[in-house]
Amino acid sequence: MQSLSYEPLTPVAFLDRSAVVYGQRTAVVDGPLRLTYRQLHERSLRLAGAVLAGAGAAGAGVGATGTGTGAAEARAPVAVLAPNTHVLLEAHFGIPRAGVPLVALNVRLTAEELAYIVGHAEARLLVYDPELAGRAKRIAEAVPGLGLVEAGEEYEAWLAGADPASVPVDDERALLSLNYTSGTTGKPKGVMYHHRGAYLQALAMVVHAGLRADSVMLWTLPMFHCNGWCFPWAVTAAGGTHLCLRRVEPDEVWRLIDEEGVTHLNGAPTVLSMLAYGPAAHRLAPGRRLRVCTGGAPPTPTILARMGELGVEVTHLYGLTETFGPAVVCEWQPEWDALGDEARARLMARQGVGNLVACQVRVVDEQGADVPCDGTTTGEIALRGNDVMLGYYKDPEATARAAPDGWFRTGDIGVLHPDGYVELRDRAKDVIISGGENIASVEVEQAVASHPAVLEVAVIAHPDERWGEVPAAYVALREGAAATEEEIIAHARQRLAHFKAPKRVVFGPLPKTSTGKVQKFVLRDAAWAGRDRRIS
Repeated sequence: MQSLSYEPLTPVAFLDRSAVVYGQRTAVVDGPLRLTYRQLHERSLRLAGAVLAGAGAAGAGVGATGTGTGAAEARAPVAVLAPNTHVLLEAHFGIPRAGVPLVALNVRLTAEELAYIVGHAEARLLVYDPELAGRAKRIAEAVPGLGLVEAGEEYEAWLAGADPASVPVDDERALLSLNYTSGTTGKPKGVMYHHRGAYLQALAMVVHAGLRADSVMLWTLPMFHCNGWCFPWAVTAAGGTHLCLRRVEPDEVWRLIDEEGVTHLNGAPTVLSMLAYGPAAHRLAPGRRLRVCTGGAPPTPTILARMGELGVEVTHLYGLTETFGPAVVCEWQPEWDALGDEARARLMARQGVGNLVACQVRVVDEQGADVPCDGTTTGEIALRGNDVMLGYYKDPEATARAAPDGWFRTGDIGVLHPDGYVELRDRAKDVIISGGENIASVEVEQAVASHPAVLEVAVIAHPDERWGEVPAAYVALREGAAATEEEIIAHARQRLAHFKAPKRVVFGPLPKTSTGKVQKFVLRDAAWAGRDRRIS
């Protein structure tokens, strides 16, 4: 009876269905290239066949290697170095369809960083975009036996010469992909995704993002980041259109929104800022609907209010690489519609509750006990569910430390409100302890961000002889706006206890990761080394 009522879950199966149900509908738009779902399905099958046959002209076979999970031996991963193009989208289906894990590489890393990841993953084949040929060749020089396939003519010939293939998924918890962490506190760790988790997470994203067959997803979020939060599979499951975008340029994004009928896009709060205050920003026409899912650092109530003015709906998500992207969603309650703008923005800025396939979020103390649901008592956010990683690749010790009791410790400090919604207060390492008082940098950031001249802000601890450390704000101003240090501090003091207000303000662009998150550690390292400076 098992064959009657059980089928291993895999996200690549969504394309099988959409090729039948939406076969003639547009699946992919990548510049002048347009692919139907039937064509995308055919290309993914040929990619699987090409991977199984080896690297073709590149001459590198795809051999066997261990997954680090204690499971049966699996074929070596295939790495892809490309921006958000049809090639990377096809890889999310074709490579796993060959029974091979996908390693989507961060295109903003150096060749040396990428070579470490490719070597650690034990990949034997690298598919790369022509724009990144220099880095790809340096990676190959550093990783013996690595085969190369260049997107374009070589890639097309590789697919054309392959027979369609598909390896059945026997174990839904088998390794689907490897996603590497940023490595800001050491070497990046390989986060192991499984077929079951990606399948269920994709379905959760269909529900929470409101995806449908007439949805048009603009790829502002890098597909290499948590496999695009599982949206390559989610949009495909819904039968929507993938609108590829090589790089995020605000004016181009607004043009595509208007001309291509974009209904959805995702990104960090910095993407929201670029859209909200770019020269081409404008209120959407009546009847137009644009839904933006944002994650990373908590969006400030100020930016959320601004997006509302433009007619853009924002869904706040929270998660990590270890949780397939968004494991928590700020589920909107209909009763909140009647509240004022400020109250709604503050509710929307909370991280929320576990998504459709996750367990409810916990906030725990140092002993692992739940803290009171009072919206005040802080603890570490802990997650568990179908959308949590198998573990870290070839690093069982780090895996054990991350989940000492079966609940993944995020390293984020938060509170749990009486209604069950979690609110992030800080990263554990970002809490400022000034004169024995704990100050949440997020709270200070929200106060500073409400100043009309502020575009972005990051608050860190600065050394102080009297208090040990004090808050300092690093501020990027909106184009054409002006503000002084004194004005920013006074503005914050009107909204915070004085000891929480920043004691310094440094103006200038903020350092960011490749996924748009502010690199507070860069600011912190400079401040504590005495190397920071005021920027006029």
